[in-house]
Amino acid sequence: MKGFNKIIVTFIAVSIILFAVSNALISNIESGSINEYKIELNSVIHKLEENEETSLSEYNSIIDVCTVNDTDNLYNSRYEYIIYETNGTLYRIDYKHNNTYNKDITVIVNASLGVFSLFGLAVLFYTKENILKPFNRISDLPYELSKGNLTVSIKENKNKYFGKFLWGLDMLREKLEQQKQNELEFQKQKKTLVLSISHDIKTPLGAIELYSKALQKNLYKDEDKKKRVAVSIQEKCDEIKNYVDDIINASNDDFLNFDVNNGEFYLSELINSVKRYYIEKLDVMKINFTVDEYSDCIVYGDLDRAVEVIQNLTENAIKYGDGKFINISFSDEEECKLVSVVNSGCTLPENEISHIFDSFYRGSNVGSNSGSGLGLYICKKLMQNMNGDIFAESGNNQMTVTAVFSHI
Repeated sequence: MKGFNKIIVTFIAVSIILFAVSNALISNIESGSINEYKIELNSVIHKLEENEETSLSEYNSIIDVCTVNDTDNLYNSRYEYIIYETNGTLYRIDYKHNNTYNKDITVIVNASLGVFSLFGLAVLFYTKENILKPFNRISDLPYELSKGNLTVSIKENKNKYFGKFLWGLDMLREKLEQQKQNELEFQKQKKTLVLSISHDIKTPLGAIELYSKALQKNLYKDEDKKKRVAVSIQEKCDEIKNYVDDIINASNDDFLNFDVNNGEFYLSELINSVKRYYIEKLDVMKINFTVDEYSDCIVYGDLDRAVEVIQNLTENAIKYGDGKFINISFSDEEECKLVSVVNSGCTLPENEISHIFDSFYRGSNVGSNSGSGLGLYICKKLMQNMNGDIFAESGNNQMTVTAVFSHI
């Protein structure tokens, strides 16, 4: 705010300087006009003394030159005048100052500068009070959120510039806080599950250990007994395997619980959101980005999650394509709207296509690209939660991933 106050002070100082300079210039012009009428008076007097003809058209300041014999009319003039006697004759020379026009200019210039200065100050103070001060009050909020201080209060504000920003920031805070609570609850459940299953696993492991020791010491002489022991060991192994499957499924549950608020939205809302983000980005990257013509329609799902899916597919196209082109195309199948993201340069083997939607799977074409192997897995789960689907295919050195939305 101190820096902005300096701008205001500087603006005031510049305005004062402009006033001073403009009035000084106009004053010089007026001085020139005053000198001009004096010079013209001297010229007329000189001509009268020399008995030369005086043409008023030669002068800008001289109104009239007349002889006055009647003293009653000598001083009867609506203009400024001088009385001059030469060669025994009285002359009245009427004249005017040409600085009247300059005075008008002075008023106009000063009024214009005044209006400009007041308007400029009004804009500066409005900016300070309605933009900078509210922004200054919330400037620490992102920093507090980054530190994990999710309980920081965000006051409601109807400011037309920051009202929506504060609302979005508060939504972000609530979402982060909810995710934090979910994470803590998940960690608690995971630890409880691990402790519970660990305890349950000890029982079949203990039985397997006893059977193995008995077999090592050859305690079972009967072949039928040995077979029954082998069957029991297999059963205990299957029991342990089920416990392991429970652990894996419990771990996957964390990724499966996505918040999806299904409803109806226009296909154009989805495509326009993607275009706004990628047109400029891909232009900078020199990737030819095109979107085919499509007929707008209402589809079923969560708009925000649908945007997330298409953005994820586009990011993959950027990351694993050859950078020549990315195209979004559309088609209809039964009561579904298909949105396909196509990129040039498919380097993924055909036998790996069916696995790219598995969790933590990363294809052989990842190279040095970083990633977790969860992007397409998340996309698939989101599409399934929106009553849709997603699939991939390759051919002609192109990779195509298609999201299937329910058509309404």
